[in-house]
Formats: sequence, C-alpha cells, structure tokens
Amino acid sequence: MTALERSDYNDPELFERRIFIKQNASWLVEQELRKVKIDEEIAIGTATDPYQPIERVEHVTRSILEVLVRRSGLRIGIITKSNLILRDVELLQEIARKSSLSLHITITTPDVELARKLEPRAPRPDLRFAAVKALREAGLRAGIMNCPLLPGITDNAIAMGEMARRAKEVDASFLAANTLFLKPCSKPTYFSFIREHFPHLEADMTRRFAETDFAAKPYAKRMSELLRAVCKKHGVGERSTHALLTAEGRKPVRRVEVPAQRELFG
Repeated sequence: MTALERSDYNDPELFERRIFIKQNASWLVEQELRKVKIDEEIAIGTATDPYQPIERVEHVTRSILEVLVRRSGLRIGIITKSNLILRDVELLQEIARKSSLSLHITITTPDVELARKLEPRAPRPDLRFAAVKALREAGLRAGIMNCPLLPGITDNAIAMGEMARRAKEVDASFLAANTLFLKPCSKPTYFSFIREHFPHLEADMTRRFAETDFAAKPYAKRMSELLRAVCKKHGVGERSTHALLTAEGRKPVRRVEVPAQRELFG
C-alpha cells in the first residue's frame, strides 16, 4: 500500500503539495524499537521517501537516525532517490559500526531527459550516481535500485547494461531491479504519462495490467535473467529482489516499518 492510498485524498498534485510532518517521530521510534525482535528488519523509505526536500529544514529522518545510532545489533535498510542522504554520512557510518546497514539509491534511468519526464522533482541521475560513489568511499554498503523497470522503455539489454556499467563505475555494492507494478491509485497517473510521452505503448500497457497490478511471471523471470546477465558482464554484485534485505545469504525475514516512518511526510 502506498502513502497516497493511505491518505484521505487521491489527487496526486494535492498529495505533493499538502505535507504532513510527524513532529514526534524520534520518540515514536524509541517506543517501536522496544518491540523489534532480533530477526526483524527496520525498513526506512518503503512508503515515502525519507529524504524529500522538506527534510532539509525539518530533519525528521535525521532525528530517527539519531535514535538508531544509540542502538546496536539492528538490521536496517534505507531506500531513497535523493542525494540529500549525504548530509547524514557521519551518522550512517556510526550506525553501520553498530548494526547491519544497507543503503539503496533508486535510479530509474541514467538518461537525464527521460528522468525529467519520469520524475521531474527528483535529483538528476548523475547526482544520485555521485551519491552512491560518496557513500561507498565513506565505507558504507550502498547499491542501486533500478526501479521500476518500465515495459518498452527501460526493460531492455541496452538500458539495463548501461545501468550496470554506471553502477560498476561508482563501485555500487549491488544492482537490483524490480518490475513495474501498478496499484489502482497509481494506474491512472502512469497511463496519463504513457499517453503523453509514449502513446505507442498504451495498448501494450492496457493489455499487461488489465486484470492484475503486477507483471506476468514469465516477464518477471526474463527481467531477472537479464539483470543477472548485465551484472555478470560488468562485474556488479547482485542481490535479492527483496528491496531491503540487509544481509546476503540469509532467509527473508519479517520487515518492520516504523510507524513514524510510514507517516513521515504524509
């Protein structure tokens, strides 16, 4: 379920302009940490980006990190598409010394022009690649989420190969990719984007998502195989498609999304 689905309005533009800030986030995290079991993971950023522009002044995410830095033995995964995460490098380093920490930077495409169409309010792809490089140079485990793979747009060998090449260039710890899925709340917005920028794909998109929100299994399997191939070609580490699994080789565990994080920015 997305943050938009949990809100009391369905207008995407209003959702972007009407921001709710959790004033007591750090206190709530303190309470939730008492309930976290040893085999559970703390996932930050799965419902809404923890480094939205307003975080520059509100420091809600930073206050959460300041709580986590006082604990040890945790399993923490953070996912964002903002280079603002670099502001907190020193805190992240301290957390990584005490707990298992895995950082995920989402880069849907390295193509700047395409990125402007797909995510006009997000930092440019080159800034995010640079963020991965800086996080790695700081000794942190940081990789790239090539998500989502867009049918007919970014789900091909050339596009994914270039992503793998760039991932290797910045010493990314891993490259992962997930196929597109469209919830009812996001489907109209995405189809509007397709009609405007890629009208020749509309019929295919309608067919793909007529009766399901998720990609067909044969297609998902092909994408998984293609990802494996480009990672091998460019010498980039792979990882589970589970977006925030913090430890390789361990069985999947139940994730814990801290309530303060779920409601961080509305």
